[in-house]
Formats: sequence, C-alpha cells, structure tokens
Amino acid sequence: MAVVVIGGHSRSVGKTSVVAGLIAALPERNWTAMKITQYGHGVCSVNGESCGCATTDHTMAITEERDRSGESDTSRFLVAGAARSLWVRTKQGYLAEAMPEVRRRIAGAPHVIIESNSVMRFLRPDLYLTVLDYNTEDFKDSAREYLDRAHGVIVHESEIKKPRWNQVSLKLLEGKPLFPITPPEYVTAEMVSFVEQALG
Repeated sequence: MAVVVIGGHSRSVGKTSVVAGLIAALPERNWTAMKITQYGHGVCSVNGESCGCATTDHTMAITEERDRSGESDTSRFLVAGAARSLWVRTKQGYLAEAMPEVRRRIAGAPHVIIESNSVMRFLRPDLYLTVLDYNTEDFKDSAREYLDRAHGVIVHESEIKKPRWNQVSLKLLEGKPLFPITPPEYVTAEMVSFVEQALG
C-alpha cells in the first residue's frame, strides 16, 4: 500500500482540489481517498453540529461517501475517480482514537490519498505535499509542525513575494521541489510526474 498525504497551512487553499486533481490524473492507482476533519469544542463529530455531548462521547465518526453529486469534498473525490471515499471526523485532539479504525478501513487498498496535516503524527506516508498561499495569513499549528517533512510544496502563484504569515521560517522549504499553481488549475504535469516517480 502506498500513501499520499496532502496538507495545507489554512482552510480554502486548495487541498481538496489537489486531492481530486491527483485522483483524476492517476486513475490507474485505484485510489481510496480520505478527508480528516477535526472539530472544535461544542461540535459533534457524528454530524458536525452543535452538541452538548460530553468530551468522551461522540469523539469520532467515519462514513463512506456514496453520493456522486460533487457537492461535498468526499463526493468530489468519487467524481474524480476514486474507488472509495471516506470522511473521518473527530473532536479536536482525538484523532489518535480514530487511527485504529482508519488503518482498518484503508488496509489492502493499493493507493491511499489523505487530506490532512494532523495524520502526519500517526503515519509515515510515501509522499507528503503541502499547499501554501502567501496571500492567506492564517497558518495552522498542524501545518507548521510538519512543514519540514514535506517532500514537495505546492505554492499559489502570487505577486506577493513575502508570505503574510509570521513566525514560519521559509528555510524549512529550502531544497524541496516547488510546484507553482494558478487556480482553478491545482495540479500540474510536473506535480503528477513527481507523484508517479515517488510511488514507483
């Protein structure tokens, strides 16, 4: 089994689009795709709604996507050509509790692609790519923690040459392959070739 993880420093930087684009570009890989979402305090992992459940209740939920409308992120993975698509939801800080079931669900899959930063704490993927947008100021702690482990960096083309985020050293990216993107195109031929080489 080969595992690819796609992370990013903030919401709405194109992680889902990169995952879907790679699935579509490499259909022969027979992907099992997974999105991991961690909810903050007061939001239930079962349905993503406000919840009064205790901290130890409803700490995780995993559902297999069946809808092919393309209206949700996991549905977009199916539309792109994934053989299976899973949505993992946990309360913030409880991903460890979901990992045994995550491993069980992906066991035997030839190729797995996961949208997440936090899963890097529990997996050593064959390839970890991170998406960065200099125009977006927010920088998740989980993205900062694993930035040095990225095998390649997907960077939004921008007139801004200096990122708007603070306290993140670009030295962590030195020597890593950079893949410039210009949305709505999130996957380039060079990126696809890099992934193919990494997976063998």
